[in-house]
Amino acid sequence: MTSTDAPAAIAPAPPVLAEVVRSGFTEGHHRGSLVLLAADGSVERTLGDPDAPVFPRSSNKPMQAAAILRAGLELSGERLALAAASHSGEPFHLELVAKMLAEHGLSAADLQTPPDLPLDPVAAEAYLAAGNVRERITMNCSGKHAAMLAVCVRNAWDTASYLDPAHPLQLLVGQVVAEAAGEPVASLGTDGCGAPLMAIGLTGLARAFRLFVLAEPGSAERRVADAMRAHPEYVAGTRRPDTWLMTEVPGTLSKMGAEAVQAVALADGRALAFKIDDGSVRALGPVLARALELLGVDAPVVSRIGRAPLLGGAAEVGEIRAKF
Repeated sequence: MTSTDAPAAIAPAPPVLAEVVRSGFTEGHHRGSLVLLAADGSVERTLGDPDAPVFPRSSNKPMQAAAILRAGLELSGERLALAAASHSGEPFHLELVAKMLAEHGLSAADLQTPPDLPLDPVAAEAYLAAGNVRERITMNCSGKHAAMLAVCVRNAWDTASYLDPAHPLQLLVGQVVAEAAGEPVASLGTDGCGAPLMAIGLTGLARAFRLFVLAEPGSAERRVADAMRAHPEYVAGTRRPDTWLMTEVPGTLSKMGAEAVQAVALADGRALAFKIDDGSVRALGPVLARALELLGVDAPVVSRIGRAPLLGGAAEVGEIRAKF
């Protein structure tokens, strides 16, 4: 740098969304961005930069499931919910994934998910105690992959390359994501499960969820939303906040994603989306609960979702709490 060069501008740090308080001492912070939409779709509140592209990770799954329907696969009920799931790997999840594969002449060997253990710690302990090992079908995205493979069989598309970004299915997924978000896909990446991943802004993500709950009955988007809301235990699991929220606040569509992404739409069109920059899922519950409160959700499940105690030995000595 010469003496006449101006120093590069330093972007401001994202705002604090949650703080970590132990024994009355604030020992850490989780920063990020958030957007709240009013029922009419207008932006009600923002923190940070919700228009900057992010990878929504599994919060994109409703759009992926809608693309599968648009491509002609007939799915409904628990099967459609599982196609949009990050399931916990409980026995009922794995049984239905296996059935979905078998119904289309497929098996777990056709899945290109990485071998994994159940996402739910309780389910993982039981799975290992039974002498099982990591399998492709146990990975939390196996329901989505089973549906992707099934639609390839239905359309005589190549199943070996179903995760290629140039595959007809993945091109359709990109189109659905862009349409639902109301903005172009900003970047293309690879998700943890190996599927193509489309980057959009948090505002676009909130708009997409709002569109799904308000879509015309019978449309691909509404069918996905209705299946997820009717069978939330297949979208997540018996011990997961998405399940609790969709069960206890009727009409709510909720889907978390890896790296601490969350999107929610209420039945009347109010919606939210946020991402915690450091990817810490431990702060997700408190931030989600506070965002729901700001949207006017008054239900016992909000407190349940927001509770994130810190332990010192076996005693509770602090908490992670929202800071906005």
